[in-house]
Amino acid sequence: MRMLRCLLAATMLAAAPVLHAEEARVTAAPAAAVQGTPLTFERVFASPSLNGKVPASVKLSPDGRYVTLLRNRAEDRERYDLWAFDRHAGTWRMLVDSLKLGSGRELSEAEKMQRERQRIGDRKGIVTYEWAADGKAILVPLDGDLYLAGLDGSVKRLTDTPEGELNPAISPKGTMLSFVRDRRLWTGPLGGEARPVTPVESADSVHWGEAEFVAQEEMARMEGYWWSPDDNRIAVERFDEAKVGVVTRAAIGADGTKTFQQRYPAAGSANAEVSLHVMKSDGSGRVAVDLGADKDIYLARVDWARDGKTLYVQRQNREQTRLDMLAVDPASGASRVLFTENAAPKSWINLSDNYRFLKDGSLIWWSERDGFGHLYRYRPGNYPESQWQQLTRGPWVVTDLVGVDEKAGQLFFSATRDDVLAPQVYALNLASPAKLTRLTEAGWVNGAGMDKQGQTLVVSRSAQAQPPQVYIADQAGKRLAWVEENALDAAHPYTPFLTDHRAPTFGTVTAADGSELHWKMITPVMEPGKRYPVFFEHYGGPHSQTVTRGWTGALAQAIVDKGYIYFQIDNRGSANRGVAYESQIWHAMGSVEVADQMAGLNYLKGLSYVDPDKIATYGWSYGGYMTLKMLQANPGAYAAGIAGAPVTKWELYDTHYTERYLGDPGKMPQVYAKSDALADAGKIADPLLLIHGMADDNVVFENSTMLAAKMQAGKVPFEMMFYPGYTHRVGGPQVGVHVWDTIFAFLARHGVVPPK
Repeated sequence: MRMLRCLLAATMLAAAPVLHAEEARVTAAPAAAVQGTPLTFERVFASPSLNGKVPASVKLSPDGRYVTLLRNRAEDRERYDLWAFDRHAGTWRMLVDSLKLGSGRELSEAEKMQRERQRIGDRKGIVTYEWAADGKAILVPLDGDLYLAGLDGSVKRLTDTPEGELNPAISPKGTMLSFVRDRRLWTGPLGGEARPVTPVESADSVHWGEAEFVAQEEMARMEGYWWSPDDNRIAVERFDEAKVGVVTRAAIGADGTKTFQQRYPAAGSANAEVSLHVMKSDGSGRVAVDLGADKDIYLARVDWARDGKTLYVQRQNREQTRLDMLAVDPASGASRVLFTENAAPKSWINLSDNYRFLKDGSLIWWSERDGFGHLYRYRPGNYPESQWQQLTRGPWVVTDLVGVDEKAGQLFFSATRDDVLAPQVYALNLASPAKLTRLTEAGWVNGAGMDKQGQTLVVSRSAQAQPPQVYIADQAGKRLAWVEENALDAAHPYTPFLTDHRAPTFGTVTAADGSELHWKMITPVMEPGKRYPVFFEHYGGPHSQTVTRGWTGALAQAIVDKGYIYFQIDNRGSANRGVAYESQIWHAMGSVEVADQMAGLNYLKGLSYVDPDKIATYGWSYGGYMTLKMLQANPGAYAAGIAGAPVTKWELYDTHYTERYLGDPGKMPQVYAKSDALADAGKIADPLLLIHGMADDNVVFENSTMLAAKMQAGKVPFEMMFYPGYTHRVGGPQVGVHVWDTIFAFLARHGVVPPK
């Protein structure tokens, strides 16, 4: 879902949370003497974006001279164009104008769904691009066709067909172009004619060169083929989803309903049959890779050795408790297990892209084997005790492997070492890894990318008082130039609202097992003696952290401007706190998360400026599921609940996500029964607003219709707002406003309003 135990005893749920001594206390403040411009939902969703100029897909050219990025337009925040910054000349240039070049034609259904998997389905214009290896041109997909953009502003059209080209790529040496069309892989000389290099299949269920549904949706793997470093070979995935169950997905729109016969691998059912093959660039000499006797596995990652002599394949078992690194002979397809990662008891393997194969044959590898996500160096050899070297250690998490300078033996990564709420970028020397050097500024949430040689950093950062910024820096972290300073000056779109901007405070409460739960709170200007309602937003699911010191965004400020306290707390099961913390939801979704959110509620109710009878809870996706479980577990505790696109029955969700946490429903139906949100629907006694997009292909609309039917059959009152034509993302300049106006009108009807 990338979104997405029984309940603790009532005495534990009701126990007063412990307030840590170091926490900041929020006190009522006198009314401001000067009032600025209040934020409205209309302005939050309008253009230009109140976040300012926040570039996407920032990349360095192969030679490091140019910084390229996708920049959205002031008049249309969802439309992106390709820009380049010449570091030598200090000048910007738009390389591709998506409006002038694009045809505006409708994308294929396959590309639409792929964009949904990438969470960029609302974007228009250019959404991705790729540098050629020689650094002289950039491959740009636009409106279903491919273009080659030169640094001089020239653009050459590479394809012009009614069919779309999926997953386009330029080969590592820059000689070949490849893409997927009509479920087959095509290759050809860059600028020349391409042809299919995989066979014609008689069944529509067979695809070459694509990633299957769960790989895209849950494994963060969008690729289905991989070029060798010398351009001579390609490793290509083939999958057959004939055994995957077919669901009729109704995309209910304003002007009618379209139905799609969608192959959807629901929990406990068959996955697509996946195989991997190696062939020459023209499709000849194809051999099958030996992925083992067990065919019911996941193809997690595929990489070539730097010399092209070995293909490395990460194979994950169906239970997701074992990950094997296979070394494959590309000439024969023969494989052997290089090493294995095993999950901790009552836990699972988290897949990662934080690894790098080095020229000397060693591997920088991310693992949670000591209970926290850390970096290791693996050297293949005959003596297992000397193969592994732990590079980082401690009760914190490496969040990203940023880059490696192999010549200097320097490694760069981001981590929560200094503050779990504000990741920093660090450097270490591979010869003496114990000494870490922090390269970024404390108090900011930092992320970074790097060129392939590990020479230049591209740092993205934000703080509570500063929308996202991007700059380039040297290996010591010294800023060389702004890519986008995004300064809150007179021209910034958020500047008119700065007078009323409210900074958050942070703190912790203690969970029933002693775990530390971080919270964030933003308060309106409050008058002494008055009590205020709380808009309590949550997500609660795995692989997510909501409480950080980064930019919260304009939507939360608009809620605060309405006179509400905005509050979030991260529960057990969330990311970046280690294996033991995250694994508490194993076979127990909807348990500790609910208890920890309740601990946050109890803390709020003890504050003198909070109206304990006016605390509303809201969540979307896994958060929508959490709203339902929270209302069911604690009737009367919340003034109202809003559940957006909730999972209500986990058997309706996909294999890779659901089975990772709950196991096989065929083997442990009791776990699924306790975790679903349908059985106890009749216990919901507080006002509930149910929201869902009627064309949702992620958390399918059936989740909400099943809940609605259950509550109606039990004569349980609730309200609902469904959005025709919208998928898992319900938003936009008009509909986004409608969603939030609907939410606050609902709260007003039930008396969850600020004091007069």
